[in-house]
Amino acid sequence: MTDNDKISRRQFLARSAKAGISVAVAAAGAKLLYESDVQNMISRQKVLTGLKDYSVPSVKGQTMSIVSGQAREKTVQKAIDLLGGIGRFVKPGETVLLKPNVAFARPARICSTSHPDIIFQVAKLCCQAGAKKVLVTDNPINNPASCFELSGIAQAAKQSNAEIIFPKDNFFKPITLKGAKLINNWPVLYEPLEKADKVIGIAVVKDHHRSGASMTMKNWYGLLGGTRSIFHTNINTIITELATMMKPTLVILDATQIMISNGPTGGSAADLKQTNLMIAGCDQLAVDSFGATLLEMSPASLPYLLKTASQGIGTTDYQSLNPIFAKVES
Repeated sequence: MTDNDKISRRQFLARSAKAGISVAVAAAGAKLLYESDVQNMISRQKVLTGLKDYSVPSVKGQTMSIVSGQAREKTVQKAIDLLGGIGRFVKPGETVLLKPNVAFARPARICSTSHPDIIFQVAKLCCQAGAKKVLVTDNPINNPASCFELSGIAQAAKQSNAEIIFPKDNFFKPITLKGAKLINNWPVLYEPLEKADKVIGIAVVKDHHRSGASMTMKNWYGLLGGTRSIFHTNINTIITELATMMKPTLVILDATQIMISNGPTGGSAADLKQTNLMIAGCDQLAVDSFGATLLEMSPASLPYLLKTASQGIGTTDYQSLNPIFAKVES
């Protein structure tokens, strides 16, 4: 190797080192600029302190109904009729948001998602009551379009003239719930909630490997954005906070078939049990407390029910509400 070769090599290494330093400085600068932009964006967003109250005035003796029968369209209509009819919950010109559980890309027969027959019937009833618009939304775990399509809810919405709102990044807004440990500057699917005058939650009774059971209060989990899986270790707290945040107009719990094992996704007929019940109510805690009995559980075996009761949100003693029972023929 000649001296000229050595000089060239030294020059090459020196120039490479300078270039490397320049790239590192540029990358660091870009990172700081990006983080600054993100912080500025967050600081510009108004952090909400909660959601509006979507509930309707209570009516003694019409807080909860339980209807037996196999045909979901008939049982859900009867359950609503027993509480005073759809006109009690939806007024002409209002926008109604239906919040089903559409977390998984599964067919309706698996019972891991809300049933399309209920979505169709409730949306139709809302339209008959004079609703200006019926919206349907969820933030699924799997691809949203696939979840809505495979569950049959996309077709049900189309047939009932309801509009599906798929989650988009700019549809989420941060919420800090007073006194909450987990919903603190956390993104919530706010866009459809902001548009709605009334909100109806529609869930199915099913086993859940983390919370013990998934029903109407667990259904609000689908409004959360971000990396919500971090809440799995505090599942009872997050469900309680969601029940505090959401004051729905009405909740509907489908127990026509319930998932008794391998929840929340299930996968076979062996995971299901035919119970032929439809529950509707204005007290989501009471509705879920009754639903728990169908899984051979009590409020004491589902800590989030007790935690929610301790917050003064409804009652676990559903019998004290004197639920209205009825039966419809298929």
